[in-house]
Amino acid sequence: MRPPSTAGPAAGPPAGPLPEGATPWSNWAGNQRAMAARHRPTDLTEVIETVGNARAAGGRITVSGSGHSFTAIARPDGGRLDLASLTGPVHVDRDRRLVTVPGGMTLRTLNDLLATHGLALPNLGDIDEQTIAGAVATGTHGTGARYGCLATFVEELTVVSGTAEVIRCSATERPDIFAAAQVGLGVLGAVVAVTLRCVDAFVLRAEERPAPLSDTLAGLTDLIEGNEHAEFYWFPYTDRVQVKINNRVPLDDRPLSRLRGWLDDEFLANTAFAGACRLGRTVPGLVPTISAVSARALTARVYTGRSDRIFCTPRRVRFVEMEYGMPRAALPEALAALRRIIDDLPFRVLFPVEVRFTAPDGIWLSHGYQRESAYVAIHQYVGMPYEPYFRAFERVATELAGRPHWGKLHYREAASLRPAYPRFDDFLAVRDRLDPDRVFGNAYTDRVLGP
Repeated sequence: MRPPSTAGPAAGPPAGPLPEGATPWSNWAGNQRAMAARHRPTDLTEVIETVGNARAAGGRITVSGSGHSFTAIARPDGGRLDLASLTGPVHVDRDRRLVTVPGGMTLRTLNDLLATHGLALPNLGDIDEQTIAGAVATGTHGTGARYGCLATFVEELTVVSGTAEVIRCSATERPDIFAAAQVGLGVLGAVVAVTLRCVDAFVLRAEERPAPLSDTLAGLTDLIEGNEHAEFYWFPYTDRVQVKINNRVPLDDRPLSRLRGWLDDEFLANTAFAGACRLGRTVPGLVPTISAVSARALTARVYTGRSDRIFCTPRRVRFVEMEYGMPRAALPEALAALRRIIDDLPFRVLFPVEVRFTAPDGIWLSHGYQRESAYVAIHQYVGMPYEPYFRAFERVATELAGRPHWGKLHYREAASLRPAYPRFDDFLAVRDRLDPDRVFGNAYTDRVLGP
């Protein structure tokens, strides 16, 4: 029997007449779709004109990047603003380790640009296909007890507000706007330029090894504090995890062979795993066995490489995801509850659970605001039911003071989110100033921030 739809009311295009020039838009996972007129400005003047026209018409416009959010945060209700064609600015100050780039540049392009100048970002998440502005706006993060989300590397932002005003902000220039705009959810305006503080290019030594979940939790403090970057994946229906540790080393003296890289990252992690997911979707009773085999298939390996190439790995198997950041001390309770949830579900979970860690920061709508965080990311293969799973875990995470990732599925509303963010109302006050007419709003932001 075909499972019921769990995409939610914002997944498909709106009913009624389509806007003139509308073209289809979909996010990477395919769970958010819309028909919208696309605006693709090539310079700042065209961005200002596009925003001004939308405001004058009483319309809305949404900046949509590469579509790697699972929520409807980038789903256009009106026009779609695509910043991929902005030609500038691109400026690298090697001595000060600062780089200024267009907000619509992807992280992958940025990483290659930085490498040519002997620079790198201090930390990254596990994919590099997002636009820089989109990654920053949603609180995208990697892992590491000394590092906050990517927005903590931002030194300055240039935003075209909902009133079509060009605003430059930093920690010293309009700092209140900056504290809001670093993780701005796209509602303060179009981020047309981002200045990032970088570090000298560096090499990482990656260590990946299987381990029992119980041992990993027992040694959690040493794992987190004893390594620059540590995370693990738990395989449902087992007591097995895959631990991933990245630390800086002076030399790239142990590169992964092309064959081993293809075998592990392309064949096992993508091709074979996709086949296993399709099998599990067809024959759910096999899922616990598939999970156990997957946990055993990923063997230990140690290798070195350029930092961004170690941090980021290909993701070709489509899924939907929920992620919650919570106080680090709450992690064992959260995982214990999650195990019970998975065991009690009327369907099977095909994807492992990812656990990462970040440092506190002072960004108003950052999930890591003023606390050491553990992040628990749960996934489900496309085409499989997920809403009861996600809602059950959300109840647990909310009780543990969890904050949902803005770009990953959740069901929270403004009334529930306000107490989770001490500066929530300060953010809304900045929004009222920069976009009083809600030109940059959509159904998602109406829900999580209020109209």
